[in-house]
Amino acid sequence: MKNTYRVFSVMLFALLLWNCQKETKEKTEGTNPDQNHTEINSKFDSVKAAAYGADAYGMKKYVIAFLKRGPNKSVDSLEKSKLQRAHMENINRLAEEGKLVLAGPFFGDGDLRGIYVFNVDNLEDAEALTNSDPSIQAGVLSMELKEWYGSAALMAINDLHYSISKNDIVE
Repeated sequence: MKNTYRVFSVMLFALLLWNCQKETKEKTEGTNPDQNHTEINSKFDSVKAAAYGADAYGMKKYVIAFLKRGPNKSVDSLEKSKLQRAHMENINRLAEEGKLVLAGPFFGDGDLRGIYVFNVDNLEDAEALTNSDPSIQAGVLSMELKEWYGSAALMAINDLHYSISKNDIVE
């Protein structure tokens, strides 16, 4: 799965970006209380901002699906293997369509299995996309959806990931 391991690096990237923006804001706030000013980023690229759907802060709305262990626990190993392959094919299809920004599993064997970050701005669209997953359809996984505000630069992650992944992860 091309999208499996990017979850952790992207979340770290988003956290670092948020922290940098926070520090910049803190440094510029309060420098002159009588002056209402906004500093313009000298590296701002309006073409990229528009292509990624960024607002003035370089951010945009996404929907995250937290994938959890589903109610169907009676799936045999052959069926699990088939579902996993179909799950991965669905992930790759959604990524190629630009609807899935990133996806990946969590480590361990807990009930929280993985996440999807969707390039949609409402829960209904994210639910429809999550429901296209064969593992969700089979009840092996279930989902919890949350709206999230994060860096619009995440929209570049799929192209970047493909340029650094030597092998495809299928199962």
